[in-house]
Amino acid sequence: MKLYDCKAAANPRSIRMALAEKAIDVECVQIDLFKGEQHGEAFRKINPFGSVPCLELDDGAVIGESAAIARYLEARQPQPRLLGSTPKEQAVIAMWQRRVEDGVLNAATTFFHHATSGLGETGRYRNADWGQANKKRFVDALGMLDRQLAGRAYVAGDGFSFADITAICGIDFAKAVGIELPDGLPNLKAWHARISSRPSASA
Repeated sequence: MKLYDCKAAANPRSIRMALAEKAIDVECVQIDLFKGEQHGEAFRKINPFGSVPCLELDDGAVIGESAAIARYLEARQPQPRLLGSTPKEQAVIAMWQRRVEDGVLNAATTFFHHATSGLGETGRYRNADWGQANKKRFVDALGMLDRQLAGRAYVAGDGFSFADITAICGIDFAKAVGIELPDGLPNLKAWHARISSRPSASA
């Protein structure tokens, strides 16, 4: 298998972490988003949407979107479980995965593209007010996560899951692009330290 990746981006990191947790080795091909390689003809033949991550299977099929790739990896290598075992676990993890993807990771990337110079693309539409609104949405989501993590070790259920992966990738990306984390949030910060200590966090 071959993973089309970008070390600086949040979504590809989530798949690198999932691969590391499951001890799955793949070839990684770096796509330089700042140089616009995602818009090139060669990459568009692989993924017409021009986004990373995408996973090319041994038969040539290509899977895009982090959540879809995570589902494929879970089916291919069930242990350790990142998406839950029982119907209830799977639903709870899917619920929190969606919440943190939208409120944390997507909010941070929207801030990056609209309130900063982003990828440096000329002619790209930017709305600084929308970027700042997403910064507030990100901070609000951190408060929600802090409350969720009261008395819990993980975001969704009793075990480490893809929801934790998505959350830490979004938070770390936000810090990298200039969003300062607010004071307080003791539960979230303790969780962040725990997740950051996992070997997969450096993937």
